[in-house]
Amino acid sequence: MRLVVLSSMVLMLCVNAAALAADNSLTEKEREQGWRLLFNGKDLTGWQCNNGRPIATKIEDGSLVPYKSGGYLIIHEKAFGDFVLKCDVRWEDPRCNSGIFFRVENPNDPVNTGFEVQIMSGEGTGKHDLGAIYDLVGTTRNAGKPTGEWNSVEIRCKGPHIAVTVNGEQVSKINCDDFDRPGLCPDGEGHKYRLNGQPRAIKDFARRGFLGFQDHGHKVWYKNVKLLELSE
Repeated sequence: MRLVVLSSMVLMLCVNAAALAADNSLTEKEREQGWRLLFNGKDLTGWQCNNGRPIATKIEDGSLVPYKSGGYLIIHEKAFGDFVLKCDVRWEDPRCNSGIFFRVENPNDPVNTGFEVQIMSGEGTGKHDLGAIYDLVGTTRNAGKPTGEWNSVEIRCKGPHIAVTVNGEQVSKINCDDFDRPGLCPDGEGHKYRLNGQPRAIKDFARRGFLGFQDHGHKVWYKNVKLLELSE
């Protein structure tokens, strides 16, 4: 009886191991679903700084490191529209501040022409805390893990709808069409986005653009960067 139970447990472990991918690789299920691996964990193929320069930092522990990369962002060479993006991120500085940018229309001005999901230490739930859609929507809960541990982040973009999941829990979402007043959120609070010095309406943002990771003065590691393009 014990032998049968032990054999069953070994079989279950083998099945579970087969369902999981090593870092910076796709599972069989992800390949079948059409996921793309945007970072191979070995080199910087497909990535550059938003200013067009080569990335100055090296791969570290199988991770992309935006800190001191030579640009405000390190971005992927391809633009995407509707998609699901997954990645893992960690930091060691309790003052960590970084961000995941996406749908960036103009890489030379990512702050005003793209969206940012905030990567931040702390326990806050405001518009500038972990999982927030920066300066637009706060989080329902701070689902971050303690400093030093890996966090999984998923961003889903479909038309005007954007949703953010942190460690398996959806923490923020937005319908861009609701943000139809230049410089203002639906709650009446102002936001930072400008174009040529003039306030922008978020509903007018491009629905296709570049994605990348921000260097905001703190060392952060990103790995397992995967994307599934969604049909129009």
